[in-house]
Amino acid sequence: MKVIWLGHASFRIEIEDAVLLIDPWLAGNPSFPDDSRDAALAGATHILLTHGHFDHTSEIDQIASETKATVCCIPELGGVFEANGHSVVDWNKGGTIDCAGAAVSMVNAVHSSSMPTADGAIYAGTESGFMIAGEGHMIYVSGDTDIMADMDWMGDFYQPDIGILCAGGHYTMGMEGAAYAAKRYFNFKTVIPCHYKTFPLLAQDAQPLIDGLPGVDVKTPEVMDVLTF
Repeated sequence: MKVIWLGHASFRIEIEDAVLLIDPWLAGNPSFPDDSRDAALAGATHILLTHGHFDHTSEIDQIASETKATVCCIPELGGVFEANGHSVVDWNKGGTIDCAGAAVSMVNAVHSSSMPTADGAIYAGTESGFMIAGEGHMIYVSGDTDIMADMDWMGDFYQPDIGILCAGGHYTMGMEGAAYAAKRYFNFKTVIPCHYKTFPLLAQDAQPLIDGLPGVDVKTPEVMDVLTF
């Protein structure tokens, strides 16, 4: 299994027979090198979207057209991309879908979700996270969220060993909050922070997360580095 950070909250996960793109935002993403676009998108089978904000969905029409990957997300958001002619699998919290052998369950998050249009923002369903099971691992993708009590049952029920956690602060929980949530609600072996370093408003350094999780392997890859599990 391979996990590749594409900058900000975007990831490429190669698991089972799937190549999952999580919230892929490449063009316009200050963290992403334009010359890596082909490598980031190669062989993509599914695009998983946590919510509708521009830094998660603004390039989905282009990427879905390029890759022919299936867009997977909450129904209200899925309806937008289905109307634009893309292949869509919509599902909701508590449900699990098969993505080429990887089992992806939708779970709660605490944030907001809308999409910009020429006529103003539109409702894009509610925000979400994912539990992704495959190759002997369970990955928790938090999406954009604050600490929430739902993490208690999510950690107990799904028992993820890898956490991909938003940790930049301002729009989501920060480094200290992510460390608190990881310690209180989960038993991760590995944590990967995201949604940081992109803009000056966000945390630029993951050291508080590292310091807050002794005994946990906190990985802080550079964009396009390959983490193998």
